[in-house]
Amino acid sequence: MIREAQVNGIKLIYREEGDPATPPLLLLHGRRADHNDWNGITQHFSARHHVLVPDLRGHGASDHPGEYPLPEMAEDVAGLLDHVGAGRVTVIGHSLGGMVAYQLAVNHPGRVERLVLEDVPPPLPLKDRAPVVEDDSTGFDWRMVHDTERQFLDPDPGWLEGLSRITAPTLVLSGGAASPFDATGTAARIPGARLVTIEAGHLIHVTERKAFLRAVDDFLDV
Repeated sequence: MIREAQVNGIKLIYREEGDPATPPLLLLHGRRADHNDWNGITQHFSARHHVLVPDLRGHGASDHPGEYPLPEMAEDVAGLLDHVGAGRVTVIGHSLGGMVAYQLAVNHPGRVERLVLEDVPPPLPLKDRAPVVEDDSTGFDWRMVHDTERQFLDPDPGWLEGLSRITAPTLVLSGGAASPFDATGTAARIPGARLVTIEAGHLIHVTERKAFLRAVDDFLDV
């Protein structure tokens, strides 16, 4: 079911699956994607979770407000949880969505039951990044790409320190040798985080779906 919420001053579109009486689980897509990025994943988790899958601001059918600070994107998500009446949730975030997820876990620790970070950029200055070049791709706001890229290249120094304040049990998934990001340092900074490597590159949940689901299920079943 596709639904709409007014949160944090913007319209957020989200997909809802599963029984609302079951524990809530939130899926946050990567940059330039939308809720459809989790097709095939939502069905797996909705068997025992109330699954919420938003289009992050600047993506899909959600508003494109022109400003995309990652902490504000996390506030959008917190507003969505308020909108649906969800208390503590399991949060799974891929790439940019993972950065939003750990902002949520740092700034709203009482809202995050468990945290899964799938091949997430660390909050450290990224080097050797090719410049953003616009093409004819649609379905997202190019201003979002440029704005978030600046935050990838020069993140707020407080974000790194914030990882040490995450209290939710955390699974960090690395895409291995083909991944553009170093997950080891991220996992090391989050107290008690579990690091699992799946040799899949950046799109673990797409390239190695079964291994992704097995790793997440093992973590959630602990």
